[in-house]
Amino acid sequence: MKQGLSLRVSQHLALTPQLQQSIRLLQLSTLELNQEIEQMLDDNPFLEKDTETADREAFGLDQADAPTQESMEQGEPMTSLSSDDVTELPVTDNSMSSLSDGLSEVAVGTTSEVEPGLDGVAEGWEGDGSVEFSVEDTEWGGDAPPRNGALDEDTADATELARSLGSLTDFLHQQALSLRLGETDRAALRFLIESLNDDGYLEDSLRSLAEGLAGTEDLEQLEELEHRFEVALRLLQTLEPTGVGARDLAECLTLQLKALDTPNEEAQAVRDVALAICRQPLELLAKRDIKRLVVAVSDSDLRVKLAIALIGRLEPKPGRRFVDVERQLIVPDVIVTRQGADRQGQPVFRVQLNSDVMPRLRVHDIYASALKGAGKGEGHQGLQQRLQEARWFIKNIQQRFETILRVSNAIAQRQRNFFIHGELAMRPMVLREIADELGLHESTISRVTTAKYMATPFGTFELKYFFGSGLGTDSGNNASSTAVRALIKQFVASENPKKPLSDNQISEMLKEQGIDCARRTVAKYREALRIAPTHLRKAL
Repeated sequence: MKQGLSLRVSQHLALTPQLQQSIRLLQLSTLELNQEIEQMLDDNPFLEKDTETADREAFGLDQADAPTQESMEQGEPMTSLSSDDVTELPVTDNSMSSLSDGLSEVAVGTTSEVEPGLDGVAEGWEGDGSVEFSVEDTEWGGDAPPRNGALDEDTADATELARSLGSLTDFLHQQALSLRLGETDRAALRFLIESLNDDGYLEDSLRSLAEGLAGTEDLEQLEELEHRFEVALRLLQTLEPTGVGARDLAECLTLQLKALDTPNEEAQAVRDVALAICRQPLELLAKRDIKRLVVAVSDSDLRVKLAIALIGRLEPKPGRRFVDVERQLIVPDVIVTRQGADRQGQPVFRVQLNSDVMPRLRVHDIYASALKGAGKGEGHQGLQQRLQEARWFIKNIQQRFETILRVSNAIAQRQRNFFIHGELAMRPMVLREIADELGLHESTISRVTTAKYMATPFGTFELKYFFGSGLGTDSGNNASSTAVRALIKQFVASENPKKPLSDNQISEMLKEQGIDCARRTVAKYREALRIAPTHLRKAL
């Protein structure tokens, strides 16, 4: 075997710390970005918030906010945004509260991890040690007011307003205080209240709850504890909201029916039929199988229909309104506003970053100046690295918003008809179209459009909403799946409740509009719109 030396030149992409941070910041939502900024402010002494008015940088967002060539030709200047447009989305908080008499408190939380991708370019953290102030050291986003957790002083805090309702367990505990109970019964009632899920149901059986406290060895103590729970459960089911403490849906509906007032004999009869229906398999009720229910409850067709209508007015999840107490305010990252018309009479739209989501950050000038004048002592290199890290963090955040604005501008230009006519005018569009136009990778567009929101004249939508596949038409063009779903929703809204449209009929109506949409595709879109099937939409 002959040995030798050879040279080979190759290229590869290295995931430097800046590259990883740039990718991570790009895919974060506004809430997650604020958390990342707060963490960086705590960790890096060279980074600080600027609460004073400062000039914008000579580059970056000042230029990124400028109209594109197309918008300039159409006379589309850029303006500042308002923070009034917000959308509330409910979130859930999984937790287990404290239990009385020596039971420990257990809390369940969730964490999320984000894996870095392979997009973007960046340099290393290590700089040359220079602390000369450049434009990246100063505050950027000068139009953005400092955020303190609220939109502004004159805007009502919807989160605090919702919290004033209290949680379901707090509401039940307050009612339990008015009951004259012994210490043991009060502890049993409190334990059951703490064992309810977010919907107000008691998912675990009384036997399993008793075994969890007393074990399975002492049968006498186990039976005594189970008996205490049975008494406490009957008390719990008398509290508001009606239906709380039920073990299943049938019991929840039954509790609510028994609590209804019946002003006359006919109302009493309808309620009795409704109670009988709840004792039957709920599949019959879900399918509105009138014939089988009439036979099962031995009553007239009319009363069964009235009973089903009565059940339909009940609340299947008594704790629903308390789950909505914790809300997450989603502030749009981008706002599109209509600003008059151009010379041809066409509407002019402006795309602008929302100043409320743009943090005001700068390098701490005092610390940076002190580092510049300090000698090359121990730890000097580490401090230089932290200074460079602060600079890169500001630049990466700036790059994040520049990319969001570029993508939003491209979306607004391609979906111009949507901002004029609504979702019926949406055109098919895929990620590759925007990626090719902006010279970015599809994965970058995917990250930018995830958990980023745009406020439009028709509401606030996630950027991904503007992307959709296309369906063939008779003219040879494609119709957006979003527009097709809007048509389906429009057809269903105008249908005869006594003769609702079937999926096949909707498919034929779409073909009359020149859109080739199969029945199974209609069913998929209908389910995505949460529209019930034909037999459930039919009026009784």
